[in-house]
Amino acid sequence: MNPDRRTFLATAATLGAAAAASAATGGSAHTPPKLVHHVFFWLKNPDSKEDLAKLLAGIRGLAAIETVRGIHVGVPASTEKRPVVDNSFSASEILYFDDVAGQDAYQVHPLHQKFVSECSHLWSKVIVYDAMAV
Repeated sequence: MNPDRRTFLATAATLGAAAAASAATGGSAHTPPKLVHHVFFWLKNPDSKEDLAKLLAGIRGLAAIETVRGIHVGVPASTEKRPVVDNSFSASEILYFDDVAGQDAYQVHPLHQKFVSECSHLWSKVIVYDAMAV
């Protein structure tokens, strides 16, 4: 094989591997938020598409709170049924905060208070899991 071609192929392979490794790790030195606030909601009327739509809209509105660094809004996934999987909830939210102070500010924020006031009649149960990155 031509030495120039060999050098080109080696360089291309190295660059390709570096790009793949960068993509696999996110490609940046971004530090993810330290606190995750994961909330599960069970609707009083679990078959009501209208109630679910109202709840999801209310949850999405929480993204406007300044201390919220990211948000994921979801419904149960159609994954394999296993003893360890609980998909009995109606909706969930994951909010990301830099620290406990950011989550504390969120709890008393007028938009969060409005969400609770306008949507709490929709749910029968709420469970919250807060976790810090280690």
